[in-house]
Amino acid sequence: MKRVVDIILNNKRWIIVFIALLLFFSILEDVFEKEIMIIDTFVYEFAVEFLRNDILTIIMKFITSFGNAIPVLLISIIIIANSKDKKVPIWLILNLVFATVLNQILKYIVQRNRPEGYRLIDESGYSFPSGHSMVSTAFYGFLIYLVIKKVKNKYLKNFLVILLSILIILIGFSRVYLGVHYASDVIAGFFISIAYLILFITMISDIKS
Repeated sequence: MKRVVDIILNNKRWIIVFIALLLFFSILEDVFEKEIMIIDTFVYEFAVEFLRNDILTIIMKFITSFGNAIPVLLISIIIIANSKDKKVPIWLILNLVFATVLNQILKYIVQRNRPEGYRLIDESGYSFPSGHSMVSTAFYGFLIYLVIKKVKNKYLKNFLVILLSILIILIGFSRVYLGVHYASDVIAGFFISIAYLILFITMISDIKS
């Protein structure tokens, strides 16, 4: 039993990648079959019929903006300007480019139309997987990696990790709340981006070593 546990612990990153990809492709199969999943209907109706109000809409629009290009670029510039590690700017840029290109490729392959009728903001392009979910998970997830590696203060480190994790989840939820994505778009975006991010971090770790 101890041997099995050791194997799992030593290969946990690859197990997470495998599970994330498995779940992503499971959702993708349903999307290709033109199925609207139960979770799509449940979350969409819950967000639209029970949660929507003027104050929360303002909050959700503000939260979703953290997945937009300009705020992400501004945060990147601030990090780059204050980073003592010359490799961080390169990793930040490559991470954003890879995640964005991967998202656009998947959108083009799948070509799922966005939900109709309840949009609170204007969006164009295809729906699956959610670009905000993918890019936010890749970008803020990478910031979590940097925080864990470089922030020495334990309390500040834990605070930032929790804050960034909550932000990723809220950005994803905001896309459903604002009516521009199905829940499956967002969840699939999370899964594929988690797998991508682990591979990206592994890649740069191997290069550094």
